Amino acid sequence: MSRLRLLCLLLLPVVASPTVNAADWRQGWGLADRKLTGDTAGNGIPAPQVGLRLQSLGDQWQARIDNPLSGPVQIELRAAPGTQMEGLPLQSLVQATSSLVVGHLPSPSSGKALDLRLQSVPGNPAAHAEDVAYRLPFEAAQLRVDQAPQGRFSHDDEENRDAIDFALPEATQVLAAREGTVMQVQDGFHGNGVDRERDAGRANFVRILHSDGSMAMYAHLQAGGMRVRPGQAVQAGQPIGLSGNSGYSTAPHLHFVVQLNRGMGLRSVPVRILAPQGELHFAREGSGDASAGR
Repeated sequence: MSRLRLLCLLLLPVVASPTVNAADWRQGWGLADRKLTGDTAGNGIPAPQVGLRLQSLGDQWQARIDNPLSGPVQIELRAAPGTQMEGLPLQSLVQATSSLVVGHLPSPSSGKALDLRLQSVPGNPAAHAEDVAYRLPFEAAQLRVDQAPQGRFSHDDEENRDAIDFALPEATQVLAAREGTVMQVQDGFHGNGVDRERDAGRANFVRILHSDGSMAMYAHLQAGGMRVRPGQAVQAGQPIGLSGNSGYSTAPHLHFVVQLNRGMGLRSVPVRILAPQGELHFAREGSGDASAGR
């Protein structure tokens, strides 16, 4: 299941005592603000984080967003709940691996903190998914789906309603289901479980951006098994990683979902998947087996 929470980096504090907090819109893996230690952390390398920089310019603060991802990111900057600030809220689209000044804020009164909330969602909200055929993201003589679209365990929200959990032995080669650009990679996390607080932020994954602006998520991959890097162009059928059992999961499987940014929120979209046996069809309406986690 794709769950993202932005970690906001304040890189240039000046004049006042700014506080920049994550807007918790999903609580989970992706751009998660994780506080992991010891075995919980698993020595993993989190995915790159979108960052906010504030610079004092006389009686104003210049707000600049840094996007290290290899794809566009939509951001929203707000004042803390219960407060108001001139120029907020504001939204902007920051292109791949770029930096953008998104606005100017009035400096707070002497001694007061500048308390902001920054929310980020990958993808361009103007994108529309094309009706294309995806290939099966692995080679297998037999298929087993442990959680279908609208599965009760975790495929019951906008981001994952159309997701598919394929049961795969660990270290199965995962293939790109469609050509695109590697937008984001998270690697190095070990262990799994069903404690969301502990496990949701430590799934290894690859996110691939397609030419129509849709994004495919391949999740719960094996630590150290990545075969691609951010910014790399990939072709359909190209190896991108090894399947695993990392993060919020109860058994080895590949979580595959295609998503669109629908305006500060991700929405999954149904896709056609062609296997050697023909086009796959999945049971829906909550009939998915809950045995596989997410």
